Amino acid sequence: FTEALTFSLCSRDDVATKMRKKIEDIPAVHISNPKTLEFQVARTSLLPGLLKTVQANRKMPLPLKLFEISDVVVKDAGAEVGARNERHMAAVFYNKSPGFEIIHGLLDRIMQLLEVSPAKDQSSSGYYIRQGDDPAYFPGRTADIVAYGKVVGSLGVVHPEVVTAFDLNLPCSALEINIEPFL
Repeated sequence: FTEALTFSLCSRDDVATKMRKKIEDIPAVHISNPKTLEFQVARTSLLPGLLKTVQANRKMPLPLKLFEISDVVVKDAGAEVGARNERHMAAVFYNKSPGFEIIHGLLDRIMQLLEVSPAKDQSSSGYYIRQGDDPAYFPGRTADIVAYGKVVGSLGVVHPEVVTAFDLNLPCSALEINIEPFL
């Protein structure tokens, strides 16, 4: 995997419409007077930036395997400034086949490095994945990542509408996880 570094600000379309979500449902921090349409909100997810990077590099030899570890910003009424940063890790695999097994293997390796063991059952110790319903992923091919009883991320095959919204023409799979609880 190759590390990418993407912009912390993005457009409303990138975090909402292109990801098959409504902007009202996303706890995004909006810029009051943006200079361009590309920098309207602080990112709440690393995935749109990675998909834009894949789009800009789609002529490169396949497979494209990118990851990013960086902060996202979410609204938080309890915080002093009304928002807080969370450290996230995201990865994208772009090829002629979706490669869900590669992303799932990457998750297992990340958890191994973070010293979080797989849960034997769905108890509060360790981590496991369960069926998810994130609209950015293909129905039935998405999973929530649960660690110590809390959902910390998601992974799956990216929905075809999301793939085409970012001007991509091959399937891809992705994962995004909040690594803050493990640091």
